[in-house]
Amino acid sequence: MRLIFIRHGDPDYVNDTLTEKGKREAALLAQRVKNWDVSKFYVSPLGRAQLTAEYSLKARDDSAETLPWLREFNGLIPTEDGGHTIPWDMYPTDWADQEIYYDRNRWFKSDFMQKGNVEEQLKWVQNSLDELLAEHGYIHENGMFTIKKHSDETLVFFCHFGVSMVMIGHLLGISTMNMWHGFNMQPTSVTVLGCEERQGDVGFFRCHVMGCTKHLSMGGEPISNAGYFTDVFQK
Repeated sequence: MRLIFIRHGDPDYVNDTLTEKGKREAALLAQRVKNWDVSKFYVSPLGRAQLTAEYSLKARDDSAETLPWLREFNGLIPTEDGGHTIPWDMYPTDWADQEIYYDRNRWFKSDFMQKGNVEEQLKWVQNSLDELLAEHGYIHENGMFTIKKHSDETLVFFCHFGVSMVMIGHLLGISTMNMWHGFNMQPTSVTVLGCEERQGDVGFFRCHVMGCTKHLSMGGEPISNAGYFTDVFQK
């Protein structure tokens, strides 16, 4: 079993679509995806992910299933000014010196996270992913996967940074806070996880590729810094 997570192209968040740059990125991505051996495509319901997927699906004459829980992670924490903040947009002094945030089973139980709907949204995504993988014969239990039926399938998810980190952290047993704040996935980047099955019917996922944007480099398109707070390595 192989899982591939693709972030949408350079976003126009206001209109939930892609910028002109994002469309160029999606077109270059499509040239990479069109020859993949893919069993099933899944896509977020949000416009920027739908449009990114559209380029690749059209190049393959293929289709995708839209899953509501693949939308960008919607766990929000209310702020004193009546607005809200998102848990992957926090400063180090807000969380990094507190041990609870490094615990994959407790980080969402912190007083701060409990002010909002973070736990509810987290469980929705995690449980939905587990249910999907169980349909393919991979049962997530005791931190591992019991394999009811071996599969050589490749499943591709067109979605978003925040929700991808939730899913990847869940599969690898890593606190989502460490994923959100320690890693990034640039627009149209490709992240690949494969299930290693060295013990018969027991498996565990390992990350093979993280945030690969070689299709952009090969196509002469600069890598977007969307969601990234330092210079992006372009080589």
